[in-house]
Amino acid sequence: MNRRHCAAAAITLVCALSLLTVPVQAMAAPTPDSTPSPSASAPSSPGPSSEKDLEKVREQIETLYRQAAAATDAYNLAEEQTKKQSGEIVKLAKAIVDGQARIAELKDRAGAQAREQYRNGGLPPGAQLVLSDDPQLFLDGVNKVRTSQQASKTVLAELNRTQEDLETYTQDASSNWHKLETNRVKQAKAKKKINARIAAAEKLESELETEERARLRRLEQEAANRAQSAWLATRPVQDVEAISGEASAAGKAAIAFATAQIGKPYVWGATGPGTYDCSGLTMRAWAAAGLPIPRTSQEQWRLLPRIDIKDMRPGDLIIYHADASHVAMYVGDGTIVHSPRPGRHVTLAGAGSMKILGVVRPDK
Repeated sequence: MNRRHCAAAAITLVCALSLLTVPVQAMAAPTPDSTPSPSASAPSSPGPSSEKDLEKVREQIETLYRQAAAATDAYNLAEEQTKKQSGEIVKLAKAIVDGQARIAELKDRAGAQAREQYRNGGLPPGAQLVLSDDPQLFLDGVNKVRTSQQASKTVLAELNRTQEDLETYTQDASSNWHKLETNRVKQAKAKKKINARIAAAEKLESELETEERARLRRLEQEAANRAQSAWLATRPVQDVEAISGEASAAGKAAIAFATAQIGKPYVWGATGPGTYDCSGLTMRAWAAAGLPIPRTSQEQWRLLPRIDIKDMRPGDLIIYHADASHVAMYVGDGTIVHSPRPGRHVTLAGAGSMKILGVVRPDK
């Protein structure tokens, strides 16, 4: 391996090992962004006084939090990919170190063989045999020559193979490093969007009077109740009874974990134990049941087995909205447990209180 190649490998190795000193980004509540997008800005005071005006505010707040939820999924996915790439780089760094050590060892062996030939007068073993007058020495030497030739070929072949492997490891490390940086950029963009949407929603709500905030909460609950009633009205009686069936053993364990978290606050990017976002709750619940599932609601929808809603049973996960930006766990009798949004806590709600995209079953 030439010096330039070794230098490239060493540089990659240093970069990879330096990654270990970078702290993992904490999954804490975001610092409100002071400059939310213009489209998300709140109306000026005075606050709304009519139910119609307040309903518009409710819809604006709901839209902003849904946008924040979608951005949270993007952040969580990028964070998972960052962890994966970091792990790959660390493994490649070790492979590079091992490969360089092996090359040094093989070069030493090749050097030893060259020194042995020099001590024999600089003649190759075959020439030494031809010049030998002793038949027995000639016969004994044949085996030695064959052994020596085979050893030399083995060393050279392994040296070439190790050098090729080291080149591959170096290229892979460089590729993974670029992917890592790409994911970090994605995280930063998603975080900025989350902060802006949450800050805008909080600003809208903060400009309301105390009485108006109480009315806003009632409007939220009434909207959820209307959606739940409309959903139940579309389900045949037998379907509603069917989806309250028996959970699997793993499903019961997941439900037990999720319901035990009721009352804990929503924090975007959080996976417990004190706070959760929506997919953080479902992921931890099924992990507690002994079955790892993807981190984000979008990945849970994409990768987990899908089932028809009429076949839904407790423990299944319901994915909401067209962009799969929210997930909840079905617990039976038309009810879910979920972590709704910033400013709210893990709670029970109607399964149809939001627009259902579909249902997945982790233990299918």
